[in-house]
Amino acid sequence: MKTILFAAAVVMSASLAIAQEPAPRTADGHPDLSGVWWPGNDLRVPPLNPAPGRAGGPPPAGRGGPPPRRERFEDNYNDAAKAKAKTLSDKDDPALRCQNTAFGTLSVSAYNTGLVAQIVQTPKFVVILSETNPTFRIIPTDGRAYRDEQPPSSRGDSVGHWEGDVFVVDTRNFSDKNWMHAEGEVSFHSDALRIVERYHRINKDTMEVEATIEDPKTLTRPWNVPKQTLKLAPFDQILALDCTGVESAALMDAASKQNYGKKQQP
Repeated sequence: MKTILFAAAVVMSASLAIAQEPAPRTADGHPDLSGVWWPGNDLRVPPLNPAPGRAGGPPPAGRGGPPPRRERFEDNYNDAAKAKAKTLSDKDDPALRCQNTAFGTLSVSAYNTGLVAQIVQTPKFVVILSETNPTFRIIPTDGRAYRDEQPPSSRGDSVGHWEGDVFVVDTRNFSDKNWMHAEGEVSFHSDALRIVERYHRINKDTMEVEATIEDPKTLTRPWNVPKQTLKLAPFDQILALDCTGVESAALMDAASKQNYGKKQQP
């Protein structure tokens, strides 16, 4: 029995050692953020409006399904932004017409409108690539300033620097044509948007990301985004999942008209 317990302890210790393998480092000593990152599994989404008691309905609380709703950017809207939000709905989301998000799915900027991102780190740049509706951000790390020649854009203009083992990305110069995320909730922003992210690869398989978002034209206070955990994916290259902007926009518009008609019935 002692032999069996000892063997089990050795196997468990080996597993923990593998799980806690330290983050790789580049030649300059910084953690290497390179890799494909995702939530750790495919997102489970329950059927829309399932019939009560039917098989295939949403799983019980705590057993899969989307994570509980956390505070969002739009929860801090000022009065003018709240009034504007009441004139919009999910069918007005620019992402339905292939516009990128300003921030990203599940409060992770790297994901854009999807759930997978790839980071490529070089001595002068950190490049962040999103898989769904593909976008890129090329973030200089050599101390250069923002580019005067870069016009406002959907993903802004970023510069980065290291604070110990934490990579800090400061992004500004956004256009105001897109929304913050693409999860069915009104989340417009202004051209005064500024996003500061902090990437910390804590071991080989895990990265933590935090962010602070300011928008003095629409928010009553900055939004401190809850810490998100990204996992190293079991694949080393993302796919290119293009958006057509044809089917989704038409379906949302039809659904909106159908729901409106039901509301008008006595």
